[in-house]
Amino acid sequence: MKKALTCKDIKQLEQLPNVGKATVADLHLLGIIEPKQLKGRNPYQMYDELCAMTKVRHDPCVYDVFISIVKFMDGDPPLAWWHYTAERKAHLASPSSL
Repeated sequence: MKKALTCKDIKQLEQLPNVGKATVADLHLLGIIEPKQLKGRNPYQMYDELCAMTKVRHDPCVYDVFISIVKFMDGDPPLAWWHYTAERKAHLASPSSL
């Protein structure tokens, strides 16, 4: 499936940047079935909810994917998930994230 270039072009989760079948399954577990449901979401809470639901600590890059798709749906350009790794590490290291 062709990836969307803007949030206005998107109809299905599979069109999100950095999203494949596994991430779609994770999003479905979180009750997200349409891309518009990502707007304004907190990707860190999404990750925590996913880990709690599956009783598994997922790879930290899942944070990065969640950050990328939430930001994309909030209007940012599509960027590779690893673009958000430094942001995630800084956020998780900050005292306010504890």
